[in-house]
Amino acid sequence: MTHDVKESFTGESPPAPAALAAKVRTLAPSMTRSMQRVAEAVAGDPAGCAALTVTGLAELTGTSEATVVRTARLLGYPGYRDLRLALAGLAAHQQSGRAPAVTADIAVDDPIADVVTKLAYDEQQTLADTAAGLDTVQLGAAVAAAATARRIDIYGIGASSLVGQDLAQKLLRIGLIAHAHMDPHLAVTNAVQLRSGDVAIAITHSGSTGDVIEPLRVAFDRGATTIAITGRPDGPVSQYADHVLTTSTARESELRPAAMSSRTSQLLVVDCLFIGVAQRTYETAAPALSASYEALAHRHTPRTR
Repeated sequence: MTHDVKESFTGESPPAPAALAAKVRTLAPSMTRSMQRVAEAVAGDPAGCAALTVTGLAELTGTSEATVVRTARLLGYPGYRDLRLALAGLAAHQQSGRAPAVTADIAVDDPIADVVTKLAYDEQQTLADTAAGLDTVQLGAAVAAAATARRIDIYGIGASSLVGQDLAQKLLRIGLIAHAHMDPHLAVTNAVQLRSGDVAIAITHSGSTGDVIEPLRVAFDRGATTIAITGRPDGPVSQYADHVLTTSTARESELRPAAMSSRTSQLLVVDCLFIGVAQRTYETAAPALSASYEALAHRHTPRTR
């Protein structure tokens, strides 16, 4: 079994109003500058933009009607009318009593108490955005494939490799054969051994990490079911992914590189994937998990002399 390379990322249903802001944050970096202006406008003032015609929004953002329509479609809506309805829903959601956002970046002279507050808020926002934008149909399909896989290979580099190791050790503890590969050469040589019935998972925030894409492409060509966990669902990695699980794309600052926020959202997706697999394989997963706890119990019990 082999796959046909995908032309583009498609098939998502229109995002719910509460997910629109998360969708904008995720896709804005990959948009043209004119489309970014439209996206930033609708996310920043949903109530005001909901009252505008397509011509009015084009004039407000200094773009064209065609750009407004293209932006709406990229955000997952069939047309501008559907986007306006979502904007009205988002405006109502924001007016329902949500606490004001903490938007300031962390400064080099911030007191540590402010650092804690800002990081906690940003982590919460990252998790909320990821949960709102996660396609549960794609997640369910990924769970089904992993739960019945003969073997699961996971590819990640840098911070994403830490997330891959976390997923691998979770799956191992419920009795599945899973390996996380940090070395790109070993990743490719292992991917060559995959076939139909196996699963390969690529974790890349940018969606364009060559050392992650290459083994996924090999696994894809060998007939394995492939999954991409990425903050760029329109990135190159998606060409070789049967299922795409999108993570939140948070703003990068001088003291908080993108790797920190991307890891937070990736870990949420990994946990969702793992719990789904554990639920599907409960009859074998529960005894395997108990056995692993028992095997390690003596390491957590103080020894008496």
